[in-house]
Amino acid sequence: MTLRTDVTNRKSRPANPAEEVELACRLAKQFEKAGDYEAAYEALAAFWPDRHHLPNLVVQGGSVRAETLNGEICLRVGVLAGSQAADRGEAGQETAKNLITTAAEIFQKLGDDRKLAEARGELALCYWREGSYDEARITVREALNHVGDESPDLRAILLIRAGIIEVWSERFNDALRFYDEAQPLVERSQDHAIKGSFHIEYGLVCRRRATSGNREEYLDRTLIEYAAASYHFEQAGNDRYVARVENNLGYLYFTIKRYKEAHVHLDRARQLFQRLRDVGAVAQVDETRARTLLAQGYVVEAERIVRAAARVLERGGQQAVLAEALTTHAVALARLGNDLRARALFERAVSVAETAGDLEGAGRAKLTIIEELGRKIPAPDLVATYRSAIDLLRNSQDPASAKRLISCAERLFDTLRRLEAEAEESTVGSGSWEGFSLKRHVKAAESAIIERALRDAGGSVSKAAKLLGFKHHQSLISLLNGRHKDLLKTRSVVRRRRRHILRPRMGRRPAPRRKLQSTSEISILYVEDDEAITKSIREALTDEHWQVDFCSDRDTALLKLTGDDRYDVLVFDNDVVGTTGLELLERARKITHRRRTPIVVVANDNFEKAAWRAGANAFLRGRDIPDQLASTIRRLIKDSKTTADSRG
Repeated sequence: MTLRTDVTNRKSRPANPAEEVELACRLAKQFEKAGDYEAAYEALAAFWPDRHHLPNLVVQGGSVRAETLNGEICLRVGVLAGSQAADRGEAGQETAKNLITTAAEIFQKLGDDRKLAEARGELALCYWREGSYDEARITVREALNHVGDESPDLRAILLIRAGIIEVWSERFNDALRFYDEAQPLVERSQDHAIKGSFHIEYGLVCRRRATSGNREEYLDRTLIEYAAASYHFEQAGNDRYVARVENNLGYLYFTIKRYKEAHVHLDRARQLFQRLRDVGAVAQVDETRARTLLAQGYVVEAERIVRAAARVLERGGQQAVLAEALTTHAVALARLGNDLRARALFERAVSVAETAGDLEGAGRAKLTIIEELGRKIPAPDLVATYRSAIDLLRNSQDPASAKRLISCAERLFDTLRRLEAEAEESTVGSGSWEGFSLKRHVKAAESAIIERALRDAGGSVSKAAKLLGFKHHQSLISLLNGRHKDLLKTRSVVRRRRRHILRPRMGRRPAPRRKLQSTSEISILYVEDDEAITKSIREALTDEHWQVDFCSDRDTALLKLTGDDRYDVLVFDNDVVGTTGLELLERARKITHRRRTPIVVVANDNFEKAAWRAGANAFLRGRDIPDQLASTIRRLIKDSKTTADSRG
């Protein structure tokens, strides 16, 4: 017999008020667990005829049972009011909190610790939706103090909610402690909804920690957790949470720059939420899509989508989510050149997050101001913004926030150094020569120009030398090793100077010999769209003193392949935005001056046979790259020279 059949049968048979309340609350709770809020409302309609008013408490008598049932009505109506308000993007959490608080007071008066813990757990969820994380944290921990091992499912639910609050507060270590305590309880539970909730939230922790060490391990674990969550929610018949898993997967693939897969999962999530008429969740999906489009460079479309999403979230009570949407909208406006409106939206995002108690969200918004508008903000304001971000993120356990703080500090120092150089330049025309040094002034100006050239050349000394008009890059190297040693750190590689210690014997002409290619003249094209891998490869090849050009997408790769730049070896990762390593390999073999160039294909999957058939000279799996790439490139260059000599 289905739950809806139970509702129909209840209407067709008479029952006393107490039995009616018990049955209605039981059915409503089951519908809530399945994510069917309309059916839950239908089950409670006899006691809650108007969703905009308080329910009717019809159980009279003042007995323990009557009071318990009245508390149950308040609890179920409060839970449903909070869930529906969140889904519709409405500000209804205050009503929900009042009803649930009334229920908690009834249960506390009756000494029913289990029901009191359940009510406080639902109250914590309302605070969390609002972004009031401190209140949510206190409330859920009070709930845990009132429930013991005799109610394992309820304790598991409360531990999961405690973890959710800590994750959104960026306290991942605290969240993991709650999830570790919940795991054995979840494994023993027969409730698919509880199991699904555990796996989706644990997956969120893994996804957020993937920005630190063991990135691949965390990403793999995240996918496993999301797959488990989807299975259990399907078994529970909860399409709403199946859609949330899809949205989380979309965000995961966005963070690892697999944008095509991100859009596929976001499309699924949006369709499910639209079918459920959950406009608040649709807005959250659209905010994630806007981030993805921004990363792809589709700024106009991203701005249009996130603007509409923010309007929906403005009507709701989920302030932390609204703050994120406002930040994303501000980023889009900044990239479109609308700096004044972008700055205003950034400041509003900070204000919304701080008011809700989401200090992490406010800190992230502050950092985004520096990242997007740093060059257009007066230096004192920039310093104040950074100091404020430090204060807000001081207790953060998010590795990504720490990395962003360091990156923004570098931006800040660059800005201050640029302003200092400009100030020195201005002294020439100020009319005052006190303390002026022509030598120091010229050196500072020269340093600023060289630094800009190196930055525009991506750290390549040879390219920077061309930009500066030098006939040979050694002229620039002399300057860097001489009066501009402070700029050495901006170089991508450091060349070793070759010294000839052998001389031919006098009176005898040495035999003609093919000029060997120096290490510093070896040039490599590496196509890879993962920033972390790119960084590790750059570090691994630094000691080899090779010139390595990196690119991260199909169009740039094809532009370099069809261009005139000489490359001694080509390295293609098989998973690149808009293409594959195999496709690039096939295209390269059709380009006249790349037909004989050695090519290495890198892949995590088993594409080795296909790579050899397409004309690869070497194949490396992902785990072999750090150890084998340099030696593989040396071998291919040596083989290429040998082949060239034999042809000559």
